[in-house]
Amino acid sequence: MKASTGNILIGAIALIIVLNMSMFVVDQRQAAIVLQLGEMVSVKTEPGLHFKIPLVQNVRYFDARILTLDSAEPERFITSEKKNVLVDSFVKWRIIDVKQYYISVGGDEMRAQTRLKQTVNSSMREEFGKRTVNEVISGERDKIMEVLREKTDSDARKIGVQVMDVRLKRVDFPLEISESVYRRMEAERKRVANELRATGNAESEKIRADADRQREVTLANAYRDAQRIKGDGDAKSSALYASAYGRNSEFYSFYRSMEAYKMSFRNKSDVMVLDPSSAFFKYLKGSYKQAK
Repeated sequence: MKASTGNILIGAIALIIVLNMSMFVVDQRQAAIVLQLGEMVSVKTEPGLHFKIPLVQNVRYFDARILTLDSAEPERFITSEKKNVLVDSFVKWRIIDVKQYYISVGGDEMRAQTRLKQTVNSSMREEFGKRTVNEVISGERDKIMEVLREKTDSDARKIGVQVMDVRLKRVDFPLEISESVYRRMEAERKRVANELRATGNAESEKIRADADRQREVTLANAYRDAQRIKGDGDAKSSALYASAYGRNSEFYSFYRSMEAYKMSFRNKSDVMVLDPSSAFFKYLKGSYKQAK
């Protein structure tokens, strides 16, 4: 009884082991190939539970997601002008035919990337050789990327791979050329700055001259108005003096003499030497006689 129970238990364990070795799971991010003694038996692209013959068959998995091939260092290419440019790029690709992928590159991702890199570099060399630096950098950059994608994808289909995109991250001059370009750019910017500075100075002088002219005109107009107002005042003053003199000439003469006395003897130290019979003392003599 005990022996039969042990045998059943051993058989159950062996069955579980066999079943476990017979099953495998394909993730939705993967594709799988079932190999039997090194020969491909079937391809599994649907996610889920699948079966194989234990100990005879084995499973190899492949990443079905979109992968990135990014260049470690910028590559040097020559344009139609025989000028070197450094290009930094990347490729987006994925496996679409697992069977062809396994047959072509043995399922080795590094071999597939090497094949893609060679195709991209060859296409870039061809496309850059047809175009100028300006076209490569900005003018036809989008067109170049589309042509590269089409050419690379066409070749990649032969190994069961689809190229989703080819992007030029950076297109630049080599260091030795960049320094020369930067020097020319700096010289050009300095020339433009000098032109703008000269134009600004000319405009400044023009504005300053116009301001000086307006100042002189304003001062001349102010002086003219001041002289006219002063002339009008003098005329009115003269008219008033004449009117006052016409009313009482004797009083006017007396008033003018008093003003002259006051202006002449403003301080005690003032001294004036005149003939006593001078007309200047006319009203002083009169007041002296009245006092007697």
